[in-house]
Amino acid sequence: MAVTDRLDESEVYDILRNDRRRFVIEHLKQSSGRATVGSLADQLASEESGESPPPKNVRQSVYVSLHQTHLPRLDEAGVVAYDPDSKEVELLDGADAVTVYMEVVEEYGLSTNELYVALSVLGLLSVLASLVAVPGFGWVAPTLVGAGFLAIIALTATYYAIQQGDGFFERFRRGDGRRSGGG
Repeated sequence: MAVTDRLDESEVYDILRNDRRRFVIEHLKQSSGRATVGSLADQLASEESGESPPPKNVRQSVYVSLHQTHLPRLDEAGVVAYDPDSKEVELLDGADAVTVYMEVVEEYGLSTNELYVALSVLGLLSVLASLVAVPGFGWVAPTLVGAGFLAIIALTATYYAIQQGDGFFERFRRGDGRRSGGG
């Protein structure tokens, strides 16, 4: 599947229903966007076995399943570029269609989009409460309340942009719209 094709929701859920595929996407997203099958297998086998280094048979099993099943599936979906000869894996822009479903603020079970909506609504209600002088809000200027919530939203967005690794800030620094290694 070409990177520009949209994955439908059932394809996204098919990709994400497997722990190993989710691990690959998350690992690449949090790192430089590139890895070898060997390094992915080491990390994943350590996580699955709870041992570092992982037992040789566990690592080998993970390596084979990544090489034969999971990486080709992610490559076919346009989420990663996988070269079976060099054993190199690279996260593609097509991963954005999948990672949006993975973005959860774990403590509260909210997606980042839901978090932004909640902060925006809370900010709007606080400004309105300040305008009508609701006790506890009447002493603060509505402009100050609005500016405070805008700052909170901006800081939250900055935090998530930095957590995504090679996101907006890196592309801005490079002066282009491409992800590293992308075309």
